Amino acid sequence: MLSGGVATWNTALDSAFAFKTLLGGSGLQLVNITDPTANLTLAEGILGAAQKTPQGRARLALSSALADTPGWFFPLSPEPAANDFASQQVNQFIWAQMVDFPFAFALRAELEFRAQGNASWNKGVNYRHQLEHSASRNEVVALYEQAGLSLDADLEALEDAVRISPDRHAIEYLEKNIVYNGDIHIPVLTLHTTGDGLVVVENESAYRQVVREDGNVEFLRRTFVARAGHCAFTPAETIAAVQTLLTRLETGKWPDVGASNLNTAATALGPFFNIFANSQGTIVPVPPAFVDFRPRPYLRAFDGEAEECEFDSPCREH
Repeated sequence: MLSGGVATWNTALDSAFAFKTLLGGSGLQLVNITDPTANLTLAEGILGAAQKTPQGRARLALSSALADTPGWFFPLSPEPAANDFASQQVNQFIWAQMVDFPFAFALRAELEFRAQGNASWNKGVNYRHQLEHSASRNEVVALYEQAGLSLDADLEALEDAVRISPDRHAIEYLEKNIVYNGDIHIPVLTLHTTGDGLVVVENESAYRQVVREDGNVEFLRRTFVARAGHCAFTPAETIAAVQTLLTRLETGKWPDVGASNLNTAATALGPFFNIFANSQGTIVPVPPAFVDFRPRPYLRAFDGEAEECEFDSPCREH
């Protein structure tokens, strides 16, 4: 989570907040969760019902967009076309159902137990602004039009809804575990799938931003693999990335980390390493998929270089 713990859980709250506000569920707990199993069961029921109607799917798309959840789920499937909004939304639904909702509506309780309080907030957040900067903005606009819903009215509903404030000591716990300050003095090479719905690829932008602010960007290089899934790398892609970092350590200079060079290096490792397990668990040959990619900005960055701000409790946020 290169955006850090505070930003990651704030992002989860943004998506969950839109989900609850627009799709109902008065008993659904966003923070201070008392019964994780029951809370997740309630959320999954609302999710399943919403997916059955055009209006529900549009609102789920908005919820997903506020977390920049990608519209691509299965690692060995082709990425949906840029204008295939229906397929993108189905994939976002699967991310929510299989991965993101268990974290947002159940596992948050474990975090709150450790932090002894709620470490997330959305007081002062402008969701209209966040949607404008989301990678899924066009999808949301299109699905709202198809459903005959007013996007402006729903954004206004989010604006008017009662917001959530954090417990300062819980934020301090997450800052320790962990918030980044960009203070790196050794080479760092990141590797990220572009279709990661658990730790979205925009995390890379948050990390680079704080490293750049601290004046250490020469130590950082980023690589990307065009594939859905969380850390869904082939052995060859992982080895090629590690070899790149080792070369930097041995020579004191970064080699070319462009996609073409990395794909060539991965291909040279041979068929034994250029493999991946499909959904049936069968190992199949898969070519390397490094891609030159520039992620969009993280929607709610929070790091060790952020300035003081105050909502109901002191916090720090970009």
